[in-house]
Amino acid sequence: MAQTKNSRSVAGNLTHPFLDEDGDTLREECGVFGAINADDAAATTALGLHALQHRGQEAAGITSFDGKDFISRRGLGQVAENFSSAEAIAELPGTMAAGHVRYSTTGGAGLRNVQPLYAELASGGFAVAHNGNISNAQMLRKELVSKGSIFQSTSDTEVIIHLVATSRYPTVADRLIDALRLVEGAYALVVMTPTGMIACRDPLGIRPLVMGKMGDSVLFASESVAFDIVGAEMIREVEPGEMIQVDFAGEIKSLHPFGNQRARPCIFEHVYFSRPDSFFAGQSVYEARKAIGAELAIESPCDVDLIVPVPDSGVPAAIGYAQQSGLPFELGIIRSHYVGRTFIQPSDSARHAGVKLKHNANRGLVAGKKIVLIDDSIVRGTTSLKIVEMMRDAGASEVHFRVASPPTAHSCFYGVNTPERSKLLAARMDLEPMREFIKADSLAFISIDGLYRAVGSKDRDNACPQFCDACFTGDYPTSLTDIAQTEQKSEELPFTDPPSSNTPPSKTKAA
Repeated sequence: MAQTKNSRSVAGNLTHPFLDEDGDTLREECGVFGAINADDAAATTALGLHALQHRGQEAAGITSFDGKDFISRRGLGQVAENFSSAEAIAELPGTMAAGHVRYSTTGGAGLRNVQPLYAELASGGFAVAHNGNISNAQMLRKELVSKGSIFQSTSDTEVIIHLVATSRYPTVADRLIDALRLVEGAYALVVMTPTGMIACRDPLGIRPLVMGKMGDSVLFASESVAFDIVGAEMIREVEPGEMIQVDFAGEIKSLHPFGNQRARPCIFEHVYFSRPDSFFAGQSVYEARKAIGAELAIESPCDVDLIVPVPDSGVPAAIGYAQQSGLPFELGIIRSHYVGRTFIQPSDSARHAGVKLKHNANRGLVAGKKIVLIDDSIVRGTTSLKIVEMMRDAGASEVHFRVASPPTAHSCFYGVNTPERSKLLAARMDLEPMREFIKADSLAFISIDGLYRAVGSKDRDNACPQFCDACFTGDYPTSLTDIAQTEQKSEELPFTDPPSSNTPPSKTKAA
C-alpha cells in the first residue's frame, strides 16, 4: 500500500516460509486480536498474536492508529519473525491496534492478502482483521467490479471493505451493518476507524470471538488464551450477530442488528482448533477434549496394553480415553517441537520418511505391546498410515486406531482450509476400507451423537447450541452461493469440490 496522508506501511518479513509437505491436516483458520485505549497497543497485540500463533503460521500483520495516521506492518511467516524486535513495535505507535495471523483459505498466500487490510474511505481510514470465509464473495466481487470497484487483493475480506465504501448510510457502523447484511458465511471481525474499534461476529457465531479488559483498555481476540498471555481478564464471548463499538472515551455500545438466529459455533474448535487452555462456547477446551476421549472409550473400547496419543492434538482425548478405560496412558510417540513447516522433501522416499522428523516411536516402550493410537481426526489418511507403520516398525504387536471426531467427509467453506472433498479419506471410503488403507488392526471414530454428548448435550437433535458440524454431516448452516454457482458450471467427478479461482500470489514487497 502506497503511503498516503493518513496511512503508512512498513514491510515485515517477505520470505515465504510455509510449506506443508502432504497437506494431511485441517489447517486452523486464522486468528484476530484487537486493543483500544491501551498504552502500548501494538505490543499488546503482538503478544496476543503469539498466543494465537497456532491458528495461522503463514503470515502475520498489525495495524495501529496514533490519533492521526494508520500504520501497518505485515509480513509472511510467524509473529516472532515480524514483531519480536523493539524496533518493529516502535514503528506502530498509538493506543489502538489490530492484528491477524493467517492461513490462506480464500485468496491465496501473497503478501497483498496479509491482514489487517486497510483502505482510505471517504469517512477516513478503515482497517479490518477477519477470521472466517465469505461464501458469496465471488458473486459480490463481480457485482462490485462491474460498478467500478478496483480490488487490490484476492482476499474475500476486501469485499467487506468495498461494500462499506459503497454504502450510502451516514456512519461507519451503519455502513458496516449494511455491508454485512449482504454477505453469507462466517466472520469474526476486528475493525479500526478514526473514532474507535468495532468487533463483530456472524449471526450464527460460527467463528469465535471474545472480549476482555486490561485496566482501561478493551481487548478482542479469537480465543481467551490470548488474554491470559497479555494479563487481561476475559469478560465474555461476543454473541452471535453482535456488534460492539468502543470509542476512545471508553464508551462501549452493543448492537444486535442481524436478528436472532440459532447459534451454530464450529464444533471443531473443541476437537482441534482452539488451544486446550482456551474456553469456547462456555466450556474448557481441555475438559471437552478429555470428555470426547472418555465417550470414545465407551463407544469403542479396545483390549490393548497401552493408550498412546498422537501428539500434540491427540493428548487430551487420549487422557480421557485412558481414564475411562482404566488402561495406562503412555507417550509412545515423541514429537520434535523444532521442526517447522519449511522442510522440503525432494523425493518420494524422503517425503515418506518425513513424518519421523516430527514424530518418532518410543521403541523401548511399545515393542511387543498392543497399543491404541488416539488422534483428533483423519483427513487424507496419509499421516495416519505413516504413524501406524512407524509403530509396527518399532515392534508393536497390534496397532489400533481411535479418532476423537466423526469421519471428516465434507469440506469446510467457513474459513478452514480443508482439502477438496475428493481427497478426504472418509468421502471416498467406508470404515473397513479406511482401516485397510491406514493398515490398523481396528479403526473407530466417535459418533456424531457421542461428540455432542461429550460437549454437554444429549445428542445432536437435542443440542444447545447445535454446532456447525458440516465437515462431518454435510449440513451447512448457510447458503453457499459461490459453490452452487461453480457447481452449475462444473463437470467435476463425484466427491470433488469446485476449485477456487485464486490468482497467483502478489509480488508486491510492501503492504
